[in-house]
Amino acid sequence: MARDGDINEPTREFPGYPTADTLPARSDDTSPPRPGGSAPTGGPARGLLMVLGAAALAVVVLLGAQATGIFPDFRNPFAKEQTDRSQPPLLKSIQDLSRYVAAEGNFQVVVDLQNDRNNVPEFLLNQRTLFVGAGSVEAYVDFTKISEGAVVESADGKSVEIKLPAPQLGKTNLDLQKSYVFAEERGLLNRLGELVNGDPNRQQQVYQLAEERITAAARDSGLTQRAEENTRKMLEGLLRSLGYEKVTVTYAAP
Repeated sequence: MARDGDINEPTREFPGYPTADTLPARSDDTSPPRPGGSAPTGGPARGLLMVLGAAALAVVVLLGAQATGIFPDFRNPFAKEQTDRSQPPLLKSIQDLSRYVAAEGNFQVVVDLQNDRNNVPEFLLNQRTLFVGAGSVEAYVDFTKISEGAVVESADGKSVEIKLPAPQLGKTNLDLQKSYVFAEERGLLNRLGELVNGDPNRQQQVYQLAEERITAAARDSGLTQRAEENTRKMLEGLLRSLGYEKVTVTYAAP
């Protein structure tokens, strides 16, 4: 069939081809692809990257807001909680103190205590504790023990003589916040026994031994001599401010 050069009509043998007028229309066509047609490459991957990027950006924004304090802290739903069901303290007695604490010594002792059995392997029955104990001891003068006639004033009122009881050492105060178990070894039978019948006062022995060591160290440290000197200086300054020119302080034999 002859074709006229001025006529562009598509036929079955010659389908229509794009011309200058139809190209812009086809480029603006945004209709979805036909069933069975090929989808544009890179669509799913690009969408996944956008989702991941948005999630990362959201995490950064939340962490930054938490760091700046704009939002409250995020709470862990499985966080550890502590419940205090202790009873209120009970006042049992009040004691008036008439002592002058003149010196205090701070001590630290290392207790290495081992409990085992003869002819029994240590891996079966053995308990060894390395404990670092820190405590303090006060040296004081008990003014309630001043006997009658212990204060003698001169006739002219310019001098005074005071006889005081010897300084004493107070009870050792073990500081549990500064004391700790450095190392501990237990045999197999010891571990099994604790599982069946646990002993809440298991460390009581090392505590008592640490207090005894600190008390012995306080006796040999010259703490009572320091208490005598400090008490004498305190009384001399106090009585001289009251008008006494000479103050003599002596101590009874311990």
